[in-house]
This record gives sequence, structure tokens and C-alpha cells, in this order.
Amino acid sequence: MTVTALAADTFDPASVVTHDPVVRVEAICKHYGSTEALRNIDLQFERGKLTTLLGPSGCGKTTLLKIIAGLVPATSGQIVVNGRAVTGPGPERAFVFQDFALMPWATVLRNVGFGLELKGMAAAERNRIARRYIEEVGLQGFEDKYPHELSGGMRQRVGIARAFAVNADVLLLDEPFSAVDEQNRRKFQEDLLRLVEMERKTFIFVTHSIEEAVYVSDRIVLLSPRPGRVSNIIDPRIDRTANPDDIRRDPGYLDVVEEIWQGLRHYAE
Repeated sequence: MTVTALAADTFDPASVVTHDPVVRVEAICKHYGSTEALRNIDLQFERGKLTTLLGPSGCGKTTLLKIIAGLVPATSGQIVVNGRAVTGPGPERAFVFQDFALMPWATVLRNVGFGLELKGMAAAERNRIARRYIEEVGLQGFEDKYPHELSGGMRQRVGIARAFAVNADVLLLDEPFSAVDEQNRRKFQEDLLRLVEMERKTFIFVTHSIEEAVYVSDRIVLLSPRPGRVSNIIDPRIDRTANPDDIRRDPGYLDVVEEIWQGLRHYAE
């Protein structure tokens, strides 16, 4: 396992070359009234990779994710996805919310297939696709259950399956595992890596957990305290063929976790 780290005090986002970028974040700034949330963010995200946005609370991780999704407008700058400037939500992007955002009156099958229903897809075809992803996230047999009949972890799996079902090019995940216990969280991380490998889409992931970021990421973007700026980019380069437990014990993995912690510890509340 090797680490590529760029020093925060000399970091220039333009120095990071990304091949075949699906998403380009160009000079993004965001203000909420007199509060400057993000300043001059330049990033690129490529296909088949998972990039994590990591930083202290209030640094603008979720704000940036929602700007990429088209859910929140930028004050200046632009987002480009597949060569087109983003002006709002679009079918090429799917968002997994921290609070699941499921329809309480709909079954698991209907929730997972809802994006396809909005596209006008015939019921038989959307149910076939929905069942495929329900199985992929380990919920086979729960198709006819309602959200209130599921655990928090199961509801989050429904949200993830719904995002995959619409076949978006870009998956945006806002702390998707924060509401589950540690055992389920580790299992979800392993499942996510399997889906990343299988689907070969562009994943942009937000978490507060340094360990989680290092474990799941091909690249980690560290944001500074508000106003959020790109302060560092780290490529963990983890050997994904290793046993998951071996990865978490690997000195290289632990060194990256410690490196990031040392960079963030003085921002901890």
C-alpha cells in the first residue's frame, strides 16, 4: 500500500491531472448571505473511482455535494457533467441522502423503482431492475415491506438500491452509513466497494470518518475549515484484493489514517 499526499501549504488543484473526468468542478464559490461556505473549488472526478470529501464540520462537504447534484445553486463557478454545465438535478446524477428520504407509503420495490417510474418505464421492466438491485444490496425477500417495517440499516440499503436502479453516471452519497451501528457500517463499506467495482460509475462520497474515508476511497479530498477550500488530496492506493480485516490492520492503511488525523486534529471541536 502506498500513499500520495500533496502538502496543504503548497497545494495547487490544477496540479492534479484526472484522466477522462466525468465531473468537473470549476471555481465553485458559495455564499449564504454574509457567510462564505466554499471558496474557489476546482476538482475533477473520473469514472470507476470513489472520491471522498473529508474535512472538519462546517467545511462545506455536503454543500459541495448538493451543488454537484444540482440541488443547491453555486454563487459562482460551474459544474460540468459529461461535458454539459449543470443547471439543476438531472438523470445522470443520483443522490443518496443521509436520512434515507424514502416514501413511507410505498413498498421497498416501489421505492427502489420510483426513479424509473418517473421516467415512464413500464412496470414489468422497472420491477425487474428494482429486484436486481434489491438483491444486490441484500434485501431479497423484503420487496413487499414498508419503510417502517425495516431497520435503519435496511432503509439505507433501499436508498442505495434506488440510486443504482436509475443507472446514473454519477452517484452522490451524503454520509450514507452514519446512522447505522459499527458492525453494519463495516459491512456496508465492503458492499459499497463491491458495487463500485461492479458498476464502474463515478462515486462522490461524504463522511466524517477518517477510517471510513481511507478504507473506501480511491482518492480523498481534504477541505479546509469554512470557507471550504481544497487543502490536500491523498491517494491511499489500497490493495483491494486483500482480506478486509487485513486492510484495516495494514501499517500503510493506519499510516494514512494517522496522517489525515494529524492534519485535521487542530480543527476538532
